[in-house]
Amino acid sequence: MRNRSLLMLAAFGALLMPLAASAQSAAKRPMTFEDMMKMRRLGDTDVSPDGKWLLYSVTDVDLAANTRTPKIWIQPIGGSREPRVVSVTKPGDGNARFSHDGKHILFLSNRLGTQLVYVADFDPATGETSNAVNPTLGHLYHADTLGEQTPLLDEDSAIWSPDGQSIVFTAKVYPDCPAITPDNQAAATCDMDRDAEQAASKVKARIFTHLLYRHWNAFTGDKRSHLFLMDVATGKIRDLTPNDPHDVPPFSLEGGCGCAISPDSKELAFTENLDPEPAISTNSDIFTLDLTNPTAKPVKISTSPGGDLGPAYSPDGKYLAWRSQARAGYESDKFRLMLYDRSAKSTKELLPKFDRWVDEFIWGHEKESIHTAPADIYVVSGNQGEADIFGLDIDARSAMLIAHSAEFSGINTVVWQPSPISQSSEQLVVSEMHVDRPSEIVRLESVGPIEHLKNQPEGVRSISINYQEDQITHLNDSLLAQLDLPKMESFWFPASDGTKVQGFLIRPPNFDPNKKYPVKFLIHGGPQGAWGDSWSYRWNPELFAANGYVVIMINPGGSTGYGQAFIDRVNGDWGGKPFTDLMTGLDYAEQHYPFIDKNRECALGASYGGYMANWILGHTNRFKCIVSHDGMFNAESAFGSTEEDWFNTWEFKGHPWDYYGKPDDQNPFRKWSPSLSAKNFKTPTLVVHSQLDYRLDVSEGFQLFDTLQLLHIPSKMLYFPDEGHWVLKPQNSQLWYKTVNDWVDQWTK
Repeated sequence: MRNRSLLMLAAFGALLMPLAASAQSAAKRPMTFEDMMKMRRLGDTDVSPDGKWLLYSVTDVDLAANTRTPKIWIQPIGGSREPRVVSVTKPGDGNARFSHDGKHILFLSNRLGTQLVYVADFDPATGETSNAVNPTLGHLYHADTLGEQTPLLDEDSAIWSPDGQSIVFTAKVYPDCPAITPDNQAAATCDMDRDAEQAASKVKARIFTHLLYRHWNAFTGDKRSHLFLMDVATGKIRDLTPNDPHDVPPFSLEGGCGCAISPDSKELAFTENLDPEPAISTNSDIFTLDLTNPTAKPVKISTSPGGDLGPAYSPDGKYLAWRSQARAGYESDKFRLMLYDRSAKSTKELLPKFDRWVDEFIWGHEKESIHTAPADIYVVSGNQGEADIFGLDIDARSAMLIAHSAEFSGINTVVWQPSPISQSSEQLVVSEMHVDRPSEIVRLESVGPIEHLKNQPEGVRSISINYQEDQITHLNDSLLAQLDLPKMESFWFPASDGTKVQGFLIRPPNFDPNKKYPVKFLIHGGPQGAWGDSWSYRWNPELFAANGYVVIMINPGGSTGYGQAFIDRVNGDWGGKPFTDLMTGLDYAEQHYPFIDKNRECALGASYGGYMANWILGHTNRFKCIVSHDGMFNAESAFGSTEEDWFNTWEFKGHPWDYYGKPDDQNPFRKWSPSLSAKNFKTPTLVVHSQLDYRLDVSEGFQLFDTLQLLHIPSKMLYFPDEGHWVLKPQNSQLWYKTVNDWVDQWTK
C-alpha cells in the first residue's frame, strides 16, 4: 500500500536522485504504436459482495489479425493468487456481474451467433465458476428449415435483481410486434421473421418518417430497445415496456441499461425520453415500475426539462438518486445529483453549491453496518485535468475530497471484514489511469486522520479523508517498465479577459534541455471535453511525443472540470474566446519553456478540435502544418447533415433559417464557419474523415479537401470507408498514426 499524503515527499525525494533517474531513463526507450497495441485494455469491473473477488474484462489486440478480443478475468483482491480467465467464459464474453448473494455470475456472450445472457455458479471459497447456461434457451428460440434452434432476441446490458431470482436486460424489438409475456413467449417469432424477411430482400432501400434515422455510425432502423424481466428459474421473459415506440433506455455512448432495481426487488427505475422528436431533445426522465404487478404502468418521478440519467437506489431502499441537468436541449449542462425520497415523494438537489459535473456516483454501505464509512455517496467528478473522487453526506449536502491526482472511474464499494487489530472500514475499488499509464484497478482504504486542503471547488469542504492505495491488477507492468513515458506538466495562464486557463506539456523521451524541439499542439473535441492526466489509445499524447516532439495541450473555454461558467464560455462563440485561449496558451508556453522551437509547430485536432483546426487555418499562419480530423468546415451544411439536431441548435443559438437576411456578423452559422475564411488559407493541411461518421458527415471533410486543392495549398486526405467518428480498427489506427506523424514530420522536421 502507499499513502497519498506521502506522495509529495516521495516526489521531493526523487529530486535528490538525478543520477539514478537519468540512468533509469537511459535504459528505457520511446513507445511505439506496436507497443501501445500490445497493452492489455481494462474494461468493466465488479467486486463480489464479500469484497474478496474482482471480476473484470480485459481486451487483447492482435494487430496482425486486426482484432480486439475481450476476456473475463477473476482474481482475489487480497492474497497472492494470480489472476486467471474465468473458466466458463470464452473469448468475446463480457459485462460480468456477481449476484447479490455472491453465488452466481452473469455475463454476456455471442457464442451462438446472438448475444445472450448467461448465468454460472460461483464458489466464493475457491473463485471457481461452473455450469454456464442461458436460462431462455430451450423455449425461446426459432426453429429454421434445418431444424436448428436460433435464439430470438439479442440480449444486452443485464443486471441482477437483489434477490437473485430475476435479471433485467435490454433487447431490440419491433414495437408493433406482439408483446412478449410469460404466457406468450412465441410472440418473439414476429421479430425474428421480420429480421429474416429484411435480410432476404434484395431491395436495401430505406424509408424515413422521422429524424434520428441514423446515429453516430449506424442507421437506427425500425427496432427499439426495450427492457425485459427474466425469471432465472424458468427462463421466461416479459417485456417491461411493451409496444413502446421509444428506445428504453435512450442511446448512450457509455452503454448500460440506464436502470436499477430496488433492494427488495419489487421496483424498477429506468430512463426514457418521451419527447415526440428525440433529435431535438435531451429530456430523458426517470420512471419507476412495480415489478410485482404485470399490468402496472410506469410512473414518472423526475421533473427536470433536461436530461435525467442513471438512477440508483440507496442500500436501505429509502431513496433513489440520479444525475440531472436543468436546461432543456443542452447536453453539456451541469450534471447535478438529485435525491428522491420514496416515502415523501419529494426531490432535492444534493450538492447545490458544487460547481463541477457529477460524472458518476455510487452509494456507500449503510453506516450502521460499518464503523468508519466516510460517505453516504461517492461521486467522480472532472476537476482541473483529473477525475477526483468526492464523498457526500446526504444530511450535510456537501462533499469532501476522497482521492485525487489521477483519473478515477468505475467505483465499487467494499465492506472489509473486521480483523483482531482493526475495525471494519469502507473501501473503494476503482479504475485509475494516468497519461503515462493505462487503466489499472486499485483499492482505496480510508485510514484517517482528516487532512485540511485549500483551493477546493465551491461546495467542497476543505477536508479530505486520508487513505491508502493498493494496486490490484498489473496488466502491463512488464511492458511499461521498458518505456520512457515522460510525466505531464501543468501550467496556468491568464486569458485575454483575465480568466485563468490551464494547459499541459509533455517533453519528448530522452529530453535534452539544451535542444530546441518541434511542437505538436493538440486540440480536444467536444467542445465540452478536456485534456488531463488520462491515457488514450486514439489520441495518445505520449505516442505523439515519442518521436521527438513537445506536446502541448490547452483546455480553453468550453472545457470541463473548471465550473459550468467556464463550460458555457464556448456557447455561441466557437471561434471566439476558445480560439484566443488556445493562442494565448501557446504564447505562454513559448515564453516559459525555452526548449520550444516556435518556428516548428503543427496544430492537430478532432471533432470540435477538427473544427478549431479549420478555424486556425483561416485565422493564423503561425503553424507549419495542420491536421483536421472529423472537423466541421461549413456550419450551415453541417446543421443539415448531422443527426443530433439539439447540439447545433444549442451551440449556434438557433437554426440557420433564423438568421437569413441578417449580416454575417449576426449569424452564428456564418460568423463561425471556417469555410468563409478560405481566402486566408495558406497552411499545409492533412484532412481525415470517415464514411460512417454521422455526427460530422464525411461531406465536411470532402468540402475542406476540395477547397484546399482548388487553392493549390499542399494537402492530403485520409479517408476511411469503414470507420465512424473514431478510428477503432487496429490496422486502421496504425495507418492513422503513421499518416498523421509523417505529415507533421514532413513540415516540421
